[in-house]
Amino acid sequence: MTQTDPHQEQQPECLYLELSSQNEQPSVPLHTSISLFLLSYCECTSFKVFLASAMPDTQSSQSWKSQVPKSLAVSMVHVKDLPVLVRGCRLPAVLDETGRYCRAGLAVVLRHIIDRTCEADPSRKDAASLLGFKKTCLKACAEVSQWTRLCELSIPSAVEAHLRQPANPSLHLPSALLNLEKTLGEPVKVHNDDKIRRQKLQQQKKKNQKKISQDLQEDQGTDVTQPQDSQSADGLELRAALAKLYVDSGAVPSTTTRESSDIRKVKTTELPPLEHVFAEGLYFTLTDVVLLPCIHQYLSSLQSHDASALSQLPLLLRWYLQVQEVPGVPRAAQACGMALSTPKALPTGPPTIAEARQPSQANQESLETTKDVHFVGGPRPTMTKLKESGIEAVFSPHPCPSWTLPWDSLPEAVNPTEGKMSDVRAARKRQQLNNLVAMVTELARPGDTVVDFCSGGGHVGIVLAHTLPDCQVILIENKEESLLRGKVRSAELGLTNIGFIQANLDYFTGPFHIGVALHACGVATDMVVEQCIQAGATFVVSPCCYGFVQNTLKFTFPRRSVCLSVSNVSFCLPSCLSVSMSVCLSCLYLVPPYPSSSIFIDCISHNFCLSLSLSLSLHRSLHLHLYLSASFSICIGLWLMFSSTASTTSVSPCSLIQSIQSAEGE
Repeated sequence: MTQTDPHQEQQPECLYLELSSQNEQPSVPLHTSISLFLLSYCECTSFKVFLASAMPDTQSSQSWKSQVPKSLAVSMVHVKDLPVLVRGCRLPAVLDETGRYCRAGLAVVLRHIIDRTCEADPSRKDAASLLGFKKTCLKACAEVSQWTRLCELSIPSAVEAHLRQPANPSLHLPSALLNLEKTLGEPVKVHNDDKIRRQKLQQQKKKNQKKISQDLQEDQGTDVTQPQDSQSADGLELRAALAKLYVDSGAVPSTTTRESSDIRKVKTTELPPLEHVFAEGLYFTLTDVVLLPCIHQYLSSLQSHDASALSQLPLLLRWYLQVQEVPGVPRAAQACGMALSTPKALPTGPPTIAEARQPSQANQESLETTKDVHFVGGPRPTMTKLKESGIEAVFSPHPCPSWTLPWDSLPEAVNPTEGKMSDVRAARKRQQLNNLVAMVTELARPGDTVVDFCSGGGHVGIVLAHTLPDCQVILIENKEESLLRGKVRSAELGLTNIGFIQANLDYFTGPFHIGVALHACGVATDMVVEQCIQAGATFVVSPCCYGFVQNTLKFTFPRRSVCLSVSNVSFCLPSCLSVSMSVCLSCLYLVPPYPSSSIFIDCISHNFCLSLSLSLSLHRSLHLHLYLSASFSICIGLWLMFSSTASTTSVSPCSLIQSIQSAEGE
């Protein structure tokens, strides 16, 4: 591998993986190991692979090279030399041939590798099956998918924490691994499980009949030695799983024999449950690909430092062995320097589902939910509490009610009707765009970077890129289909100041000046707000419905626990009041948006920064939210007032804080 410049020649697609440092030596982090393992398993050569490192000299070290498949053409690149879009994302990331479309995040990149493998060789059914029955494996973001959360966050974080301190007993059995062990003991539900469960019942009955016959023969003193039944019920799930993995469907005996009439009459509730063969059920999927490098390193370390702890993970050990039987896995593991083995603490027989559900694990956090803080209330009770505490919100006139985009003179590709929506929806969308674009054009300066979070098909971002040619506009969206539509529309317009990032919004780490989000669902709006705060960026946000306030793995309420230092913050009140503060303030607490109870924050002030909104959330009973009225499309530009100070012409920071603290006491 040689030191090369990734910009010297255009590559079909470039895959950028991280090479981190440990004890001043280059090392391969888990998400890079996972990506390399999938490339090797799929035998994918559709990418030019770059290892990005912040270390000045990584070629001299040999420790990490054994983990990179020799069949891959891998080049080194310094993080400072990464393309702009890639540099603004957490790796791994893929940049297309135009340099304007970037895919970032582990799940997004892995799914793209599989797509490219199948495009290059449509006969690779084994690779296509990694995406699952409906091609949705790891497609949803970590906030809503337990498996994406486990693969992208929980397991890698737990394993890396253990590897950093392998001798620490408290890290020998992380809760994430125990949760996975518990999940592997739960009954499997697949789309055709009724048929497989009936086959399992039929084979169990055959096995019981043979056992009765053998017992009778033993009582009569007859030799009962018989050949082993290769179709025993114990291995039905494994055979069904492995049969799907072979490209040649005739390589494994079929298990589709029609069951007898008495089996067909059995109620579904009386059928025996199916047990896990792989992580998500019976079939080898992308989830197993992600878990194998993590679990392999974890088990290898645990074997050396605390082998006795392995006895508490019987199902995980069984999974580890069964994955090794998948065609292609041993080859890919060897290419990546993974010496697969049989753990010494492996149980003598496969544990039952009942055995896996031990009370000792009952206190562990479930994969289905995250730890929640009890929340009681809603928009009306919240607004009532605010009014009783002397805090009330009012509306002010729209700051620029007559401003509108010249839709008739704009290119057709700018119009929302090009985004595959009805005329009625397109008309409402134009009203919404008028308001957001008015705010952004007021705030934007030449050279600014504007980020359209949760951009969908690019209705906001494309209009901004066309209206603000001197600004760089970046669209961030997790759904590939939507973002590709936006890419096509921007190509029709010939826009050169626009970029696309397919990723969860928290995978974007680059600098920007203005953040925009139109109808980012639920907690996504809160995440946009927080990201703008951390970046010190102005924002214009129109939240979507929440349903109710709920915690997620990455975002919890109330936000008062997050403190920021805000200096020389000023905001406007209806009576032209101006207040300046320099205090340590608590973070924003967003409540469900309703048009009749909306509290708005001014976004028109000079270089208005989201930290302004923090200055008004000093205690648990003061709640704020940002909302764009669906009926009038009133943009964020309304004012917030305190009824207790509305009659005065000025208010000091101390008196304002004291009034809020007294309200908290009530």
